[in-house]
Amino acid sequence: MTSGCPMCGDPFPCLKHGKPGHTLTEGHHLMRSTRTRAAIAVAAALLGLGALAGCDSKTTEPFKDAPRSHVNNGTPMDVVRGSDGFSNVGTKCDHGNRLYVAYHGDNPYAAVAVVPQDPTCH
Repeated sequence: MTSGCPMCGDPFPCLKHGKPGHTLTEGHHLMRSTRTRAAIAVAAALLGLGALAGCDSKTTEPFKDAPRSHVNNGTPMDVVRGSDGFSNVGTKCDHGNRLYVAYHGDNPYAAVAVVPQDPTCH
């Protein structure tokens, strides 16, 4: 293991002068190799960030559930946001029944409850 660059006195191995006993051209090759590795690392990091940016929350994804009928109840849900660490709840009326959907963050699961013939849904 070397203790630094013998040509310029830098306490760390110097890329400008290569390893001891090598020519200056080999030092430039070493510098180019380091730049190539750095460029590959940056490109990989950007690709990873791009892949993560493509992930979106479940509330905006298209329908990936059972087939739907032609009846569309597109009225928005009333959303009750729970404190941090607690589930959020959405509620709405559908054909006289009140639906409650509880979900936690972007987890792929939810709890569903139905109040049949809820008097507030008429």
